[in-house]
Amino acid sequence: MNHMKRLLCMALMLLAMLPVMKAEDFSAKEVVLEHIKDSHDWHVTDLGDGSSLVIPLPIIVNSSTGWHVFCSSEFEHKPNADGLRQGPYGLAIATEGDYAGKIVENGQPVLDLSITKTVAVMFINVAILLCCILLSARWYRNRKASDSAPGGFVGFIEMMVMYVVDEIIKPGVGKGYEKYTPYLLTCFFFIFTCNVMGLIPFPPGSGNVTGNIAVTFFLALCTFIIVQFSGNKHYWKDIFWPEVPTWLKAPIPIIPVIEFVGIFTKPFALMIRLFANMMAGHAIAVAITCIIFLVATQAVAVQLSMSALSVIMSVFMMCLECLVCFIQAMVFTMLSAVFIGLARVEPEHE
Repeated sequence: MNHMKRLLCMALMLLAMLPVMKAEDFSAKEVVLEHIKDSHDWHVTDLGDGSSLVIPLPIIVNSSTGWHVFCSSEFEHKPNADGLRQGPYGLAIATEGDYAGKIVENGQPVLDLSITKTVAVMFINVAILLCCILLSARWYRNRKASDSAPGGFVGFIEMMVMYVVDEIIKPGVGKGYEKYTPYLLTCFFFIFTCNVMGLIPFPPGSGNVTGNIAVTFFLALCTFIIVQFSGNKHYWKDIFWPEVPTWLKAPIPIIPVIEFVGIFTKPFALMIRLFANMMAGHAIAVAITCIIFLVATQAVAVQLSMSALSVIMSVFMMCLECLVCFIQAMVFTMLSAVFIGLARVEPEHE
């Protein structure tokens, strides 16, 4: 019951984060896109007087006049007639066109190393994760293996670690799984933490970290590199000279080409699976809450019924998203472990 109350509160707070505007001016598409996309400032909510509550973020760019470091609050809040939010040093943030959301100079993008919303939220998530793990590790420092098992938060962390190791990493990787355990545990807890923090509709949460394809690309790239460097002779033999009829591999290497392409499709599937599921979950959750504003001009009975339906569906989506947060972290870790295990499999001897 308490868990449901918390989810209901989260849904109501998510409603509060939506812009306050007239129904005829409301655009559900803009609200959804604003929530899931990255930005150079951290938009919290719109205020009743037409202004917005925004957390400024550091801007680090290299333009034609050199490197510049300043705060995103120096950009104008509203774009001009050209769709540009003007800023210092001849820079601007494009709000439309091919470079929408990027910092441009004379209409062309510049080298941008800024701390965007996704990066800021990711740093916060990493700090939270480090605190949780280090506090748990500190508990074990002065204790022996024969001591009683921990309880509370430390016991929960131990349960999660043992579950991932015993049920995911060990069966997936197989013999010699120990040296891959740190990486796979890091993947699981990092993805899980980012997913859970993304459900919080206000700072320090609300970041769509794992719904950003750049983040999932890097995670998949790490798995790809580890798999290739872990591959044994049998792994590479099965790719370039598999045990199939000769006409399938010479003179036209049909199967070897398919196997070689499979090297890249596996991490690609990892990247797209995590990105698409988390982005879609965030988009659906916000879109459902938009129902309230879309029916704001309708009759009172329609407003009340659709608002109640929106809240109920939002709570349901929050429950589903809590489950998806764990499942997606588990699936990414499990597939990474399986890919590593397949690269290290030994040939069967009759």
